[in-house]
Amino acid sequence: VQLQASGGGLVQAGGSLRLSCAASGRIFLSYAMGWFRRAPGKGREFVGGIASSGATDYVDSVKDRFIISRNNAKNTAYLQMNSLKPEDTAVYYCAATQYGTSRYYSSYQYWGQGTQVTVSS
Repeated sequence: VQLQASGGGLVQAGGSLRLSCAASGRIFLSYAMGWFRRAPGKGREFVGGIASSGATDYVDSVKDRFIISRNNAKNTAYLQMNSLKPEDTAVYYCAATQYGTSRYYSSYQYWGQGTQVTVSS
């Protein structure tokens, strides 16, 4: 599985962005997808994930602001980010795992290249 993340950019606080993660391969629909981020000077942080069933999980800091979805027909996962804050500034990565949604980056076998999200105050 190869993953290609896109959609990052510069946005003002309170704005929105939608990240996409396009996956190659026929087995996308059986994989759970996760989104992680790495802010400057910090470690990789779980943002949220979506199981093959469509069930989602989010870190508390983004609940009610971010929405993860997937379109299995397009082999693509999405991270809709609303009400963005300066502290959301980070490089965002998508990842795939065959073992079900997990908050631990070591559970994911495949990673995209990352896309920069910058939120100005």
